[in-house]
Amino acid sequence: MTYRPHPRNKAKRAGAKTVRTLDALGLGIMPLDILFTINLFPEPGGKLDATSMILQGGGPVPNVMVGLARFGLKTAVITAVGDDYAGEIGLREIAKDHVRTDWVIVKRGEASDTAIGFVEEQSGRRTIALHRGAWVKPRDVRTDRLPIPRLLHLDGRDLEACMKLARWGRKVGAIVTFDIGSMRNDVSPIFPLVDHLIVADSYAFPFTGTNSAPEAIGKLSKHCKGTIVVTEGIAGSTGFENGALTRFRSFKVTNVDTTGAGDAFHTGYFFALLKGKPMVERLRLGAATAALKCTRPGARTGIPTLAQVMNFLRKDPEIYA
Repeated sequence: MTYRPHPRNKAKRAGAKTVRTLDALGLGIMPLDILFTINLFPEPGGKLDATSMILQGGGPVPNVMVGLARFGLKTAVITAVGDDYAGEIGLREIAKDHVRTDWVIVKRGEASDTAIGFVEEQSGRRTIALHRGAWVKPRDVRTDRLPIPRLLHLDGRDLEACMKLARWGRKVGAIVTFDIGSMRNDVSPIFPLVDHLIVADSYAFPFTGTNSAPEAIGKLSKHCKGTIVVTEGIAGSTGFENGALTRFRSFKVTNVDTTGAGDAFHTGYFFALLKGKPMVERLRLGAATAALKCTRPGARTGIPTLAQVMNFLRKDPEIYA
């Protein structure tokens, strides 16, 4: 099935044709990730040796742009980096995955974002600490210089800049998507501008004061009139669209590292969305992409290709009961 233009495109004046040179454009943080694998989390104040280390670019939105590029789509990222070593690595890595960096903002004299993470070998559990350095301000986003994408993906860290871009995205007929995985700054003001709100249970439940995906979706739908998806790790995901709830269980794999599982889920979901697939197929492809990622270390290094995901699904993988 081919991509069906977003309904807002019908509002374009008769005879006008919008040229979309990108499948997806994203705005979000791009920290340098330093990821250590350890045997067990230590007691407070303890010391331990790491069994492996990965140094790579990261960030939820850049990871999704990389994922979609590995699925064969044309993508680009808007982010802010400092004129330092961390920023240089981030730009070089994302360009290597064929994600366009033309609209990245380099902040002279500022530090790039950096994240340090620990992954427990036995369980795949992770702990991440992020330090923000460079921020995207609304004035940094020059919408008159941007290509028009089919899909616009945001993470809300630089909320005012994201809201500016979301308003522009709605104006030009892009599908506006939003991701948040934990309670931090209040991002709810952007919800009315979002077409596909995909949130982790670690955000959805405390934000809504509920403890189930259907209940959380019911309350989130008062803020966002678009499609809503709540992900719950191995418990699966629940989508709400056109008044109907759709549930899909996660695939059972041996977890090596869960870092970036949500980014991988978004990759599969958005790819299926841009191919015009129904909700159940979006959740299924998202679940498969996330499952494969969890079998590999690193949020970005672990993102599979489309061929790998389709091969995984052809083997009829087991689903959690």
